[in-house]
Amino acid sequence: MRIDLLLVGFGHVGRRFAHLLEESRDALAELGIEPRVVGIVTRRHGAAFDSAGLDATRAARIVTDGGAIGSAPTPSALELIARWRPDAAAARLLVETTPLDVRSGEPAVSHIRAAFAAGIDVVTANKGPIACAWRELADDAARTGRQLRFEGAVMDGIPIFNLVRETMPAATIAGFRGVVNSTTNYLIDAMERGEPFDAALARMQAAGVAEADPSLDVDGWDAAAKVAAMANVWFDARITPADVARESVNAATGERARAARAAGRRLKVVAQARRDGRAVQAAVRLEELPADDPLAILDGQANALEIDSWPLGRIVITQRDGGMEKTAYALLSDLVNVVRG
Repeated sequence: MRIDLLLVGFGHVGRRFAHLLEESRDALAELGIEPRVVGIVTRRHGAAFDSAGLDATRAARIVTDGGAIGSAPTPSALELIARWRPDAAAARLLVETTPLDVRSGEPAVSHIRAAFAAGIDVVTANKGPIACAWRELADDAARTGRQLRFEGAVMDGIPIFNLVRETMPAATIAGFRGVVNSTTNYLIDAMERGEPFDAALARMQAAGVAEADPSLDVDGWDAAAKVAAMANVWFDARITPADVARESVNAATGERARAARAAGRRLKVVAQARRDGRAVQAAVRLEELPADDPLAILDGQANALEIDSWPLGRIVITQRDGGMEKTAYALLSDLVNVVRG
């Protein structure tokens, strides 16, 4: 099956996805899937569209080197979605990886709604739409018969949403807690060892792991968006990141982390939510954990999530190695599941 892709957003994750598509071509062919990138829209490097297909890896190299793709005037993503005509020989898929907006989920929410209206399925690694507009988007998808998949929104490529949706039928999720922000976990780990806060943060930004706006990570907004996304999907909570209590990580956190380590404990940023009757209690806060806690053993960029369910009890899923490649893989696995769906 051929599936034509429009890539909206072409930052670190989008470009890694373009390369991963090529690297996975043989594996996808064994599944009967032939992906073809027909359009790319960037915020600062222009846009290109060709129904016969684009060389996405070449475009990724151009953008990485600071060049531009396409020519002026640059069409918007909404314009390209509106122009994109169905092809009887191919399915159509929007791959949305624009930057996170924790207050509105835009422009990703509008991109997704426009795709549904045009009969296009969507995969995204952007947690904003799920954190800010999940119920509306889910209703739109159901009404238009489209699929929306977002495995890369939380914990990179680790399949937490698929785990619950596909393998836990009739189970009830009572709550969850986890270390879900790689940057702050790395910062606390580095400060435990005596490294300055600013130097550790600069390393994460250079690696493309930290958000372009570091306050999204260190002030807890990224983790709050992930909490809201999980609570909305699993609890139908209808909350936004602004409803999640937050605690920041800064240079002073290092002293707390070293003191906790000296006492045989570990300081971690714990993202959590729990049903409380009809209400949902959600927070991102610094907590000292016993050394044998499954969240306490996480070093560097490692993440983990503990899901409290009935009747299965507590389930812990751990990601030892995070990064862009894993998020790009989430998009790839979502692509495969859209085809299967």
